[in-house]
This record gives sequence, structure tokens and C-alpha cells, in this order.
Amino acid sequence: MFNPTPLNLPQFPFRLKEESGTIFIFDEVRRKFLVLTPEEWVRQHFVQFLIRQKNYPKGLIGLEGGLKLNSLQKRSDIVLFNAAGNKTLLVECKAPSVKISQATFDQVARYNVVHQVSFLAVTNGLQHYFCEVDFGRRSYKFIEELPMYTNGS
Repeated sequence: MFNPTPLNLPQFPFRLKEESGTIFIFDEVRRKFLVLTPEEWVRQHFVQFLIRQKNYPKGLIGLEGGLKLNSLQKRSDIVLFNAAGNKTLLVECKAPSVKISQATFDQVARYNVVHQVSFLAVTNGLQHYFCEVDFGRRSYKFIEELPMYTNGS
């Protein structure tokens, strides 16, 4: 029986199905069913938050994209693009049972060496942290919330 962890994100009506005892969730962005893991539960909620609360178009959201970091193949959870196709936001999702730690921030910072985005987010579905990166000053600051999508942002 599927017993999802309640998250600190708005609830959304997800399409779920069960096959051979495995629960799947429909991913609207990739248009396919995926095995429902605790991390996927968080990722799908955060994607819906970005679409429904922050107005990001589905077509500007990339999920689990590959990247090469120090000759290692890695995978970023969520990357958002602006209308011009430039990356603007990188999100690292963890399962609700995973505590957000300095290691989590270090991971998203390493990924941003490749992505070079202005906004970073880290979430386990219960806690969310948002940062704005200032490349000129080589610094970042925590912000209360992510900006709304506006055409061209």
C-alpha cells in the first residue's frame, strides 16, 4: 500500500498506477510513468509547484538531465530555462528522509559549476532553501522564495 510522506508543498492531483506491486507516478513533463520513489515524490511535487505556483511553462523544465563534472557523469534533478533557452534555475531534490546538509549544498554548487545558473534550490519536500548567485562577486545569498516566471525571465 502506498503511504506517501506529507510534504511542505501544495498537494496536486497526481496520476498513480500500480503494476506487479510497484507504484508509478505520471510525469507531466516527460509524459511517462516513473517508479514512485521518495525522491520522485518530492521532484514531482516541486515540478507542480513551479508550474502551478510560479507559472513556469512545462516546456521550459528539464528533468534529470545529464552533466559531466570532472569526467564523471552526474544527473541534475530539475533545470529551468527562460524563453531564450538559457538555464536560470537548478533544483536538487532529496527524499523526505534525507536531511538537508552542507553536503547537499556542496552538491548543487558543484553542479552549478557546469550549469552557471543564477538561482539554486535545494529541497527534501519538507524544507526548501533558495539562493541567488552573484557570479561577479563570486558569492550567493539566501532568498525567501523563488521568483515568479515572467516571459523572458
